[in-house]
Amino acid sequence: MPDLFEDSPDDSRFPSEPASDSPLAERMRPRALAELLGQEELIGPKTTLRRAVAAGRLPSLIVWGPPGCGKTTLARALAKEVEADFREVSAVAAGVKTLREVIAEGRRNRRRQRRTVLFIDEIHRFNKSQQDAVLPAVEDGTVILIGATTENPSFEVNAPLRSRCHVVRLEPVTSELILQLVDRALADEERGLGGRGVTLSAEARDEIVRRANGDARIALNLLEACAAALPDGQTEIAAESVAELARETTVLYDKASGRHYDHASALQKSLRGSDPDAAVYWLGKMLAAGEDPRFAARRILVTAAEDVGLADPQALVIATAAFQALEVLGMPEARIPLAEAAIYVAAAPKSNSAYRAIDAAMRAVTEEGHSHEVPPFLRMTGGGKREYRYPHTAPGHFLPDDYLPEELHGTSFYVPGELGAEKEIAERVRRALGRGRRRDEDPGKPPRRNEE
Repeated sequence: MPDLFEDSPDDSRFPSEPASDSPLAERMRPRALAELLGQEELIGPKTTLRRAVAAGRLPSLIVWGPPGCGKTTLARALAKEVEADFREVSAVAAGVKTLREVIAEGRRNRRRQRRTVLFIDEIHRFNKSQQDAVLPAVEDGTVILIGATTENPSFEVNAPLRSRCHVVRLEPVTSELILQLVDRALADEERGLGGRGVTLSAEARDEIVRRANGDARIALNLLEACAAALPDGQTEIAAESVAELARETTVLYDKASGRHYDHASALQKSLRGSDPDAAVYWLGKMLAAGEDPRFAARRILVTAAEDVGLADPQALVIATAAFQALEVLGMPEARIPLAEAAIYVAAAPKSNSAYRAIDAAMRAVTEEGHSHEVPPFLRMTGGGKREYRYPHTAPGHFLPDDYLPEELHGTSFYVPGELGAEKEIAERVRRALGRGRRRDEDPGKPPRRNEE
């Protein structure tokens, strides 16, 4: 069996050309930077990376982006552009032994004035010891590391390794670019389907783009499957064929990934931003992708408390009821009360006064040193200079008093909002407190005193 790292002619330093029976997506993979579509902000003619590569310099990179956006393709094209040996390992299968072998080859290459690009696919799957094994070789320039990941490198790649690489983010492939890639595959006679006369109806083109959901590899694989399924004598692919072979639209989502939190953030911000359509969309995508519905229900619940709050206290009731309905009904029926809660919370008036009030109170205790004792008249045993006065014995069941520690008398933590139900709450607070304390101050700050 030949040594993987034995000396070889220059033409074998790069990945070999795919065989004619390789999948269409592999055959159509761009072989040079000039063939790449999109990502203009990263590799456009005037970008820093493109200028560096043109000068023969390639820094170590962590390439971050969704599946099918071209991470591996970019790594191969960059290595070829600077005439470096390209060694690809998968973090799923490779261990420290494989990494050490590639690093040893990098040292031999260096003595021969060659550079080595070590491409690690799914680098986020490497544990700390595996990532640490690469660090010295990256640091001293033995290898140029290009790590590909679908996860946020800030969370998944060790800080020492990340600090020695440039982190670049690839955007999802747009619908327009997927159409260009499909057209290129249909026209290319050498690597694509050009020699077979295959065409797509306009509806089929749209269906492929929709089913691909931003993944170029899925689009080309689906195109190839449809072409192979054409009856004898037929050359046009119909939309029905695409739908039948695709079965389900691929949802780019992974419950164990950063995308999980990105979608939760989108849901919560749509709820806070009072957009029922967006809220239902992100909720629907999470549920369709197999997200734990309790996770989505908790996002709705916390938004009802944090962002709707006292402007519509019913929002918290409805969100809680939806959570309980989920436990009773299970999926898929529970999608309906969850949608009801999402729409209600999104459409409700907003106030974060309770959220601000409790944070200001806790901050006063933990950061500002106001951890004061309970005044004697408020204690269970009573005592002190005066007795506790029972409010229910007074007209309107209200007796003005200072219930805060003496050092905090006059401090406002709760500042009512002016929307929805809280408008009435604000008026009650103003009537109860009278002119002695203002409630339009920043929470947790002593109010301006009325001079009258």
